[in-house]
Amino acid sequence: MTVELERTLEALLFLSAEPAGAQALADACGAELHQVHTALERLREHYEFERRGLVLRELAGGFMISTHPDVEPAARRLLASPRTPPLTPAQAETLAIVAYLQPVSRPEIARIRGVSAEWATSTLLERGVIEEAGRSQFGAVLYRTTELFLRLFGLDDVDQLPPIGEFDPSPELEGELRERLLRAGEARAPAG
Repeated sequence: MTVELERTLEALLFLSAEPAGAQALADACGAELHQVHTALERLREHYEFERRGLVLRELAGGFMISTHPDVEPAARRLLASPRTPPLTPAQAETLAIVAYLQPVSRPEIARIRGVSAEWATSTLLERGVIEEAGRSQFGAVLYRTTELFLRLFGLDDVDQLPPIGEFDPSPELEGELRERLLRAGEARAPAG
């Protein structure tokens, strides 16, 4: 169990943004406290013996995996490069519409959102999470998600998106969204 426990602890510490206490780690692993301490010490020794770029540190009442002090200059250079800012609410909403309704046009996105979708769509295109997917019967560009979108969200396929039925909005938001989607669906339906 020691190797498996070490492996599990390494994964938990990798995921943890803050130092994780030994008892919390023991609880998460379903292991005894002394087993966790032993496994953490073996993990620390492994990193030191193998001269890895990571070290196991005990700080602030917990344990944390961090970079070895020798790689600090390279890490500073990497992290000093500009980072992509998080999505704005408008971009996130637009991305969700594309993900669930793809292929979808910018006019359809604007109808659903109730505001222009030009800026949000352009930004998502620049970031590479959506791409052009042909043209609608009216000549509007259609958009779909990209491989990058799937990787960022840990999906193999868009069919793995959470069911929209699990979304639990407030009654007010639900009414507003339902109205927007009904209008969009009516506008999208072929005349017949």
